[in-house]
Amino acid sequence: MRRPFKYLALPVFLFSALSAHAEDITVFAAASLTNAVTTAAKAYETKSGDTIQISFASSSTLARQIAAGAPSDIFISANQKWMDWLVEQDLIAQETRHNIVANSLVLIAPKDSTLDVIDLGNDIDLAALLSDNDRIAVGDPDHVPAGIYAKQALEHMGQWEALSPRLARADNVRAALALVERGESPLGIVYRTDAAIATDVKIVGTFPEDSHPPITYPIALIKEAQTDANAKFLAWLLGDDAGKVFADYGFNPVQATNSGTSQ
Repeated sequence: MRRPFKYLALPVFLFSALSAHAEDITVFAAASLTNAVTTAAKAYETKSGDTIQISFASSSTLARQIAAGAPSDIFISANQKWMDWLVEQDLIAQETRHNIVANSLVLIAPKDSTLDVIDLGNDIDLAALLSDNDRIAVGDPDHVPAGIYAKQALEHMGQWEALSPRLARADNVRAALALVERGESPLGIVYRTDAAIATDVKIVGTFPEDSHPPITYPIALIKEAQTDANAKFLAWLLGDDAGKVFADYGFNPVQATNSGTSQ
C-alpha cells in the first residue's frame, strides 16, 4: 500500500499554492519508465497547466549527462547506484529523495518461440537453450541497471561465467527488449514492465527475488532545481494518482519511500 504523501519528509515549500503561470519542468527518467512516466506527465500537464519535458535513456547515461551540466529538474533512476553517484557529486537534493516504484526481472523470448515456461529457481542451464551463435539480449551489465540486475541474478545461479561471452549488450533495457521483439535474440532479460508493453515477446521465466537486490526506482530533485513547480510535480508522482498510472503499467508499489541500499 502506498504511503500518503503527507507523511513524506519533503520541504515545506512543497505545499504552497500553484504558480499563477505555467512552468516548464524537465525530467530525466530511466528508459524502462517510458510509457508510465509519459502517461503520468500528460495527466499532470492537464491538471497543472505546466509543461513536462522528458528525456528517457539508461540511468547511467542520464546521470552522467546531469553531472556534465545537462538541464534537468527531476531524476528517476532504475537503481540506487546512479542516484548515489549523483549524491556523491553533490547534485541531488537528498531530502527530496524517495523510492517511487518497484519492479521484477524476467526472461523473455519471441512470441512465436517454442520455448515453454521455465522455473528459474531450479538448476536450469540457460546456455543449453542457445544455439551456437545465439546471444541473450540484456542491458549492458557494465552500466545499465537492468543489466546489472541480470548479472547479479546469473551470478546467483552460477551461470555468469558461461553466459557472459554470450550476451548481446544493449545501451538500455528497451534496446534489449527490441532485439528480442525483432527476433535477433532468442532470449532476453528485462523488467516485467517492459515485457508487459511488448506485443511480440512472451515471458518464459521470472528470476527469484533473492537472486538479485530489490529493484527499486529512486526519484529526487536536482539540487539546483528546488523550485515550487518542480517539487509539486515530484510530490504528485509520489501520490496516489500517479501510483495508479504506474500500477496500470505493471509497476509495484514500494513499502518505504526512503532511499534503499546501493545496487
